[in-house]
Amino acid sequence: MTKQLKVVFMGTPDFAVPSLKKLFEAGFEIPLVITQPDRPAGRGKRIKPPPVKVLAEKFNIPVYQPEKVKGNEELLNKLKEISPDLIVVAAYGKILPNEILDLPKFGCINVHASLLPEYRGASPIQSALLDGKEKTGVTIMLISPELDAGDIISQKEVLIDRKDNAQTLHDKLANLGAELLVETIPYYVSGKLKPIPQENSKATYCKPITKEMGKIDWTLPAEKIFNMIRAFTPWPSAYTTFRGKRIKLLEAEPIEGSGNPGEVIKADKELVISTGEGALKVKKLRPEGKKEISGEEFIRGYRIKVGEKFF
Repeated sequence: MTKQLKVVFMGTPDFAVPSLKKLFEAGFEIPLVITQPDRPAGRGKRIKPPPVKVLAEKFNIPVYQPEKVKGNEELLNKLKEISPDLIVVAAYGKILPNEILDLPKFGCINVHASLLPEYRGASPIQSALLDGKEKTGVTIMLISPELDAGDIISQKEVLIDRKDNAQTLHDKLANLGAELLVETIPYYVSGKLKPIPQENSKATYCKPITKEMGKIDWTLPAEKIFNMIRAFTPWPSAYTTFRGKRIKLLEAEPIEGSGNPGEVIKADKELVISTGEGALKVKKLRPEGKKEISGEEFIRGYRIKVGEKFF
């Protein structure tokens, strides 16, 4: 079944890479990969190709990078010419118009990083961490015009470790999604797996992450700040101010302790900061313009005293 199936792949960032790799390795015919245009990235703002393009070129798969998909006649004609059986989407970054959704024989399916209908939208991985969830997962779904509201074809759960941050959970879900995708497609196209409508009444939504969301409010409970640090590592980072400089907190642990919110209550071998409820032991941080250091290195290097405050 896989060898006869013609699949167009649409994806852009690192999350989509394992899905394309698995499809290629499973022997699906992939006549075209559609991804976002090359963009400036990093400090030097050099033009960089999306990760999916890099992999597609390695596999010698033709790549098309349209600026827009809605009302794009060239894109539509390319797809009509190929006449794909299926379009697979993984973090492509644009909403597909009906003329594309209706084109493939088996429709368009999406790899989504949550157990839908929970966390529809742009930030399911960070949102699961922010909410302190103990498990999340991936969903293979039919794409519908409404955001992440299509019928569910298959799902798989994964436990969230207390040590997970957005990067480690991203990698777990990207790999899990790729595995589930190649397992699901043969059953779906053969009719053995019937898509099931989502329970819209249980839907929750998550917004795109912004830099401002990383600012720590020390009046919050330690557990909430701990979840923020996990959710915003590596980007945009949970940050605070100390002695007038911005500091990114990269790893911490909620512990018992009390004092004024933001106040250093321990500064020997451990850096402990009081919060609105409990305290936070800071394990790794990055002072503005400096490299990542441990809490102990920070205490020694900056001669931190009990009673000093983070804002």
